Amino acid sequence: MAANDMSPSERLSAQVMRLLSGVSEHGDQHLAEVERDLVQMDVLLDEAIKKLCASFMAIHRAVDLQQEVLDGLLAEGRLAPGHAARFEALRGEINQNVAAAVTGLQFQDMTSQLIGRMVQHLAGLRDVFGALGANGAVLPESSNETLLATLSQIGDRVGACCTERAGGVRSTVNQRHMNSGDIELF
Repeated sequence: MAANDMSPSERLSAQVMRLLSGVSEHGDQHLAEVERDLVQMDVLLDEAIKKLCASFMAIHRAVDLQQEVLDGLLAEGRLAPGHAARFEALRGEINQNVAAAVTGLQFQDMTSQLIGRMVQHLAGLRDVFGALGANGAVLPESSNETLLATLSQIGDRVGACCTERAGGVRSTVNQRHMNSGDIELF
């Protein structure tokens, strides 16, 4: 049945259903993005915690070994030739582990980016609902044509909000801080 063949009441019902369907669809898209971001954030945090724990435990072991060597030097009262090489090897190991710990800290930056994206998605959802309420209540004595025009305007604003937000959210997470290398995920 063509739109012109429907009664005003039928057109009103169809317009309301289209509007509600659009709100539901766009709300679901935003919420799905938030859900995906939360899952990614959980994975990032888990990996960061594992990496930081392993790196700091390795640093601890290297420092303990270095202390044993120092204790040996002090007990002997002199620096043996092998000790200098051992100190140098331990220093390199400590530097490597510290660098790994710093790399693990970069996950915090990427997690912050994901949180920012979630905030944008939630703001998009608020914009959609805000567009629904922008006209205020339509008075009951309004004609069906006035109601149709109002619903059409609201539908256009909801569509504009969703289109505007769709291009503004990046889908990759990049390292933006720390100077120990570049990481890009997702």
